[in-house]
Amino acid sequence: MKLHELKPSKGSKKNRKRLGRGTATGQGKTAGRGEAGQNKRSGGRTRPGFEGGQMPLYRRLPKKGFTNVFAKKIETVNVEDLNRFDDGTEITPELLKDNRLIKKQFDGVKVLGKGELNKKLTVKAHNFSKSATEKIEANGGKVEVI
Repeated sequence: MKLHELKPSKGSKKNRKRLGRGTATGQGKTAGRGEAGQNKRSGGRTRPGFEGGQMPLYRRLPKKGFTNVFAKKIETVNVEDLNRFDDGTEITPELLKDNRLIKKQFDGVKVLGKGELNKKLTVKAHNFSKSATEKIEANGGKVEVI
């Protein structure tokens, strides 16, 4: 077989409907659009969400809440997650990101006190809960606020 002998398989190619090309074509005269009305006209369609003049759903529902553009996005890490590091390790937000404990640093990292800590660690973060600070220092570790 050569390139110039290639042909599409039988039935895979169809001609498009030629609308409005005379009555003999089967789609002549009105071209499948019907006799009259908005949809017969060129550009005659309604916008998305239009309900025929009835108050649309997106306007019937009450507005609720707001988005605070000044809100700070803070990632959290629990004390129990820090057990995977070796004793004496200095834990920074970059290290947490490398170990996939947080996705991004955003506006800061806060360490929360869920779970138990069995290692002596130096933890550097932007915020600490009271219980997290107590658990880290109880094992002889250090807490440093960045």
